[in-house]
Amino acid sequence: MTHHHHHDHDHDHDHHEHHHTESEMTFEEKIQTLLSHWINHNKDHAKNYMDWSQKTREAGKHDIADLLKEASELTQNITTVFEKALDLSKK
Repeated sequence: MTHHHHHDHDHDHDHHEHHHTESEMTFEEKIQTLLSHWINHNKDHAKNYMDWSQKTREAGKHDIADLLKEASELTQNITTVFEKALDLSKK
């Protein structure tokens, strides 16, 4: 799961510790693992966008700050969708 763009926060896209190898995981375990990863990943991004929104606002770039805040909110909405999917995967 490698992608190439700069992050101003710490999280790892390449190393995931699981109790089973991927081939031993059931479909439910795989989807729950992916959803959990995406939830955490999105939360990191949403926080980063909001932090930069605040920094940008302090720099007097209010239009950009508003867009970064919107991006954070949209990312949080996506996280909510992933959380609902994770809940459904556990039923």
